This record gives sequence, C-alpha cells and structure tokens, in this order.
Amino acid sequence: MTEQRKNGGQKKYQVGVEAALEVMGGKWKPLIIYHLMTGRKRTSELRRLMPAITQKMLTTQLRGFEKDEIITRKVYNEVPPKVEYELTPYGWGLKPALDLLCYWGEDHLEKVYGDKSKVLEEFQSCKE
Repeated sequence: MTEQRKNGGQKKYQVGVEAALEVMGGKWKPLIIYHLMTGRKRTSELRRLMPAITQKMLTTQLRGFEKDEIITRKVYNEVPPKVEYELTPYGWGLKPALDLLCYWGEDHLEKVYGDKSKVLEEFQSCKE
C-alpha cells in the first residue's frame, strides 16, 4: 500500500523504482499479480498456486492491492459466498515489468543450474 506520512503529508521518493517496490515489493505480491495475469481467480485458486502462502498473508496482500487499485474484488451474492479477484486496467500496467523479471529469472536459473527445468516447474515458465 502506498505510504502516507503520519503528519498527513506525502511521502517523498528518491526514484520511481522506490515507489514501484513499495507497491510490488515482497515475496508474494509479484506472484499474486503473475497468477492474476492468467485470468480472474478465487482465493482458493491462488492458495493452490502458491501453497506456501498463509491465508492471512494472502488476504493482507489482496487487500493492499485492492486499496492501490491494482486488483478488483467481485463478491457474488450466493451461499457460500463466492469472491473473485482480477487485475484492473491499472494493474495490467505491471505486466511488462513482471514479464521482464520472469524472463530474467529463467535466464538466471539457466546460468546457475545449466538446465532450468531441474528447478523450475513447467507450468511456471514465462515462455509458454
């Protein structure tokens, strides 16, 4: 979530990367966006795609993205409740940056391990 100073003033940034990392930084945020780039998802689907994330962490990250208008949350009026998340047009603006990070990450795995398939599950490949 974008920070505000306690006295109500705007936070000052040194470079744009700092602002981007404030919104996208951390272990889970880029992965959540990556998975939402393939289409809208329910919370349970995101948990399946990222089994190591806790429910609390996922909920916190989703709420932050919703506040920053990166994603939208759609609640269906049914029992049990159905909730889906998807990227907003503003959120889709992150796609080129995440694509480049993904490509770089795969090249890095290739460099370090010689064969990225030893350590990268196929469904997570950027180049599919």
